[in-house]
Order: sequence, then C-alpha cells, then structure tokens
Amino acid sequence: MSYSFQKKLVIFSFLFIPVSLLLLFLFYPTLRLLQFSLTDWNGMSKSFHYVGIDNYRAAFNNSDVWKALSNNFLYFGIHALFIPLEVMVAVLLNNKMRASNFFRSIVFMPYILNGVAVAYLFSFLYNPINGPLNAFLEAFGLSSWIQNWLSDKGIVNYSLVVVSLWRFSGLHVILFLAGLQSIPQDLYEAATIDGAGPLKKFRYITLPGISRVMEIVLFLNVRGALQVFDVPFLITQGGPGIASTTFTVYTIQTAFKYNNYGLASSLGVILMLMIIAFSYFQSKLFKGKGD
Repeated sequence: MSYSFQKKLVIFSFLFIPVSLLLLFLFYPTLRLLQFSLTDWNGMSKSFHYVGIDNYRAAFNNSDVWKALSNNFLYFGIHALFIPLEVMVAVLLNNKMRASNFFRSIVFMPYILNGVAVAYLFSFLYNPINGPLNAFLEAFGLSSWIQNWLSDKGIVNYSLVVVSLWRFSGLHVILFLAGLQSIPQDLYEAATIDGAGPLKKFRYITLPGISRVMEIVLFLNVRGALQVFDVPFLITQGGPGIASTTFTVYTIQTAFKYNNYGLASSLGVILMLMIIAFSYFQSKLFKGKGD
C-alpha cells in the first residue's frame, strides 16, 4: 500500500462521518422541502399529489403572507437604525473606564438568557392590569402613555421589537467591541501625530476597521429578522389576529395548525431564497471595503 493511498484513506476516514451528517441533516431535508413545496401533502397521508408551482402562486397572492413579511421588515429596519448606537456603546466600552468588564457582562447578559424566560418576563412587564410598565408610568404621572401593549394592533409589533432589541443588541455590541480591539493602536497613534481629531479617527480608522464586523452584524440582522419566531409566538401567538404574525410564525401555523405542509414548504423555500439573496447582495456591497 503506497504512502499516497494511505494518505487519501486517512483523509477519507476523517471526512466520511461529517460529510455523511451534512448530507443527512442538510442536503436531504432541503431536497425533501423542495419536493413537498410542489405537492398538496397534508402531513399525515401516505400519498400526495404534485401541484406544480400552485403553492408558490398561493403564497404570493396571500395578503396574510405579505402582512407577516412586513412585520419581519419592521424588525430589520429598527435593528438597522440601532446599529450606530451599538457602535457608540462598543466604543465607550472599549475605552479604559471604571468597571468596563462589568458593563460588558451586563450588555451581553440578555443574549444568553433562555428565549422562553425572556418571553414570559416581557409578558409580565407588558401586562395591562398589574404589569410594572403601566404601574411605572402611572406612578410618574404619565397615565396618558398607558397602553394595551400586546393587544393594540397599532403598537404590538413595536412592543415586540423592543424585546428583540433588548435581547440581541448586546451580541452586536460585543461583536463590534471585538472588531475595535483588533484595530492596531499604531494607527491611532500615527493619526494623533498627524493632528487628526476624534471624528477623523472614527471615520478613517474605526469605521474601516470594523467593516467586516459590520457585515457580520448586518447578516445576523437580516437572518434574524426573517426568522423571528420565539418572541411573537410565545408572547402574542401572532395576535391580535395576525397583527404580530411573522413569516416564520405563519409558516409554522400553516404546517401544524392548518396541516397544509405543501404551502408551508413553499414558504420555507421562499425564506431560504430570501436569505441567500440578501447575503449575496450584502457580500457585493461590502466587497473589498475591509481590506
């Protein structure tokens, strides 16, 4: 047995299990998802009929789907608006300040909390009868601000976006902080010698230095916004009506509540294509900017 063959055999042995798992849990389910999206399968019967692209037509002509998708873009838009604030918080935490390690831990803490616990925490906080938020507003003479935070169709999504911001902004801050700490200090020292002020340092050193991290945060933002599920499902179940239903919540309900697995599969394929498209355009947008 030649050395070259032994080397190939060792490589094949190490790759066989991970590649097999990848094929089993990624490629095979994806192919089945594509197959079911072209059928009328109800999730229980042993047989199904192929209906072509009827499920995709039904999805694009369904106003509830577009309403759910608009809710997802609300999450994306508000999270995107908070990115500059997250960068500023990261810059503050990156400076030498008293108890900076403590504040870093506090900022990251919401992200590591269990999603179910977060949902029940904010359900109690938003409770219109004995919730702390309305009690706080009343105690400070702001009774006119008291709302039915989770049952008013006009504000329920904003209430849920606040939960999402509270939970995930800390992760973005820590990622930006890691990017800031990877920038060589020599650049700042050279800029100081050249007479550059804080704003010019931020514009010409800090922002280019964290562009790769910005790309990662934007991808997490897009993916997370399109896949929002636990917050609206656990707190409002997509209600009142479908006011706070997101794309993923609607997909899950279509499959397990209405037993329309064909339509749910087509929605899953559409979601996958949207994430791929956004990641592609984002990579083109940031191409070369971090070099």
